[in-house]
Amino acid sequence: MKRTRFGLFLLAFTLCLSLMIPVLSASAEEEMNVAATDAEAAAKLGLLIGDGNGVSNDYLGKMSTRLQAAIISLRLQGKLQDALAYTGTDNFADATQVGTANKPVLAYLKAHAELGWNGIGGGKFDPLEMISAQQFYKVLLEALGYKSGTDYKYADTISFAAGKGLTQIAGVSMLTNNDIATALIESLNGKTPAGMTLFAQLQDRGVIAKTAVQPSGTRIGLGKNAKLGTYLTDSAGRTLYYFTKDAANLESCQGQCLTAWPIFYADKLQIPSSMNADDFGVYKRADGTEQTTYKGWPLYYFAKDMAAGDVNGEAVGVVWFVAKQDYAAMVGTSATLGNYLTDENGRTLYYFDKDTMNKSVCEGTCLANWPAYLAKGSSAPTGVASSDFGTITRADGSKQTTYKGYPLYYFIKDVKHGDAVGQGVGNVWYVVDPAKFTGTTAGAAAPAVKTYHIDIKDYSFGTGPLTVEAGSQIVFTNFDDMEHNAVAVDGSFKLPLMKKGESHTITLTKPGTYDYYCEPHKKFMTGQIIVK
Repeated sequence: MKRTRFGLFLLAFTLCLSLMIPVLSASAEEEMNVAATDAEAAAKLGLLIGDGNGVSNDYLGKMSTRLQAAIISLRLQGKLQDALAYTGTDNFADATQVGTANKPVLAYLKAHAELGWNGIGGGKFDPLEMISAQQFYKVLLEALGYKSGTDYKYADTISFAAGKGLTQIAGVSMLTNNDIATALIESLNGKTPAGMTLFAQLQDRGVIAKTAVQPSGTRIGLGKNAKLGTYLTDSAGRTLYYFTKDAANLESCQGQCLTAWPIFYADKLQIPSSMNADDFGVYKRADGTEQTTYKGWPLYYFAKDMAAGDVNGEAVGVVWFVAKQDYAAMVGTSATLGNYLTDENGRTLYYFDKDTMNKSVCEGTCLANWPAYLAKGSSAPTGVASSDFGTITRADGSKQTTYKGYPLYYFIKDVKHGDAVGQGVGNVWYVVDPAKFTGTTAGAAAPAVKTYHIDIKDYSFGTGPLTVEAGSQIVFTNFDDMEHNAVAVDGSFKLPLMKKGESHTITLTKPGTYDYYCEPHKKFMTGQIIVK
């Protein structure tokens, strides 16, 4: 029996038409409870409390603040109840920014300067300011018993934390509660100067119940590479890969292939909170060997990766690529079609030869049979430019992903993994070979589309508004070391966070004025696009 999981996804269309894409089958059986998230573990252990709705997805997606970090710091040190009950009246000047229940916490921190929360100067704490990985790793290191200024320099926090096994959120500029959860669970294996694990120390302090059990699943880590971005690793930091030929046949790698690309398997996984447990499964191969899958793709190692951080398997044979959680599209390979674009779950993507640049003419019944594709991520495999993916707004206001300016679609009759039944339908529907695709027949006959660029530099979108013609391509490119995005005030567009060198393209077809901001730096990073 073959086992894996494919999620259901729902697409809404105009004319009151609702359509559910069939779950792609791989003659597979779901494996339940393969993975547990760090957020689940942190909530179960009482390390993360959440808001009025608990540790919800909405809470986890929110940016974390200095106040939250301070509360977590007090909880880990077993001092939170003392802080909540504190009656001292001397407080930070900006304590009015927090609710009544949290004012004693700030007063307690001011009265106990030895805890390291001395504010930002001028008698202020800045409780609602977002926090960085450097700041939160300082919190965790202090919980372990290492003091900034004594055991390490604050400027060296990230590297010192890495030496204690704390790496998962390094490089994240502004933390969400997802990041906080992952860092908390990662820290439980950290060792105090006396050699005790943080988990055991928290049990001794009464922060964690004596009967509590530490998360024991095999860790899925998130490695980082300057060129490749963030990718999946095992608990030792070894890179995990997917094989494009598995799009057509999940057992494409056989014999000597498996010697070069060994299988990755774990019966239980512990995953970062930013990942979805439902994306992981187990596939049972014909010989009985089990293999962990991610979004339906079997995972592999590369034999020539000798150490954590090695990514020597990327783009080997143009069929092996690192596994990521943020692909805008992936590449599949079949003997008949060659390389072609798929979504993150291996579903085949198509273009419509009647479409023109940034314009879909597929509506009504056409759209029911050929649902519009909207990517969740922004990265692409080596050899496929992430800047070639963009987003258009359809006539009904819904969004659709484009490749080189042309809309991408599914085909409703593709019902199992590897199906490409839509290829050649009506002599107008085709798979997209990323290396060969240059546009449609209709697009070649249409007037050229203008392209404008917004370069993000020095925490700025540039001076003054950008004026463009309706239907033009607008390419945002980040040149800063810090991650940035662009979010329209009216919700017309929301770009994913872009690392240095990454780009994202949008198209605005409706005339008007679009104010936007960078989500992590919205206090001062704003811009405006005027569409004529």
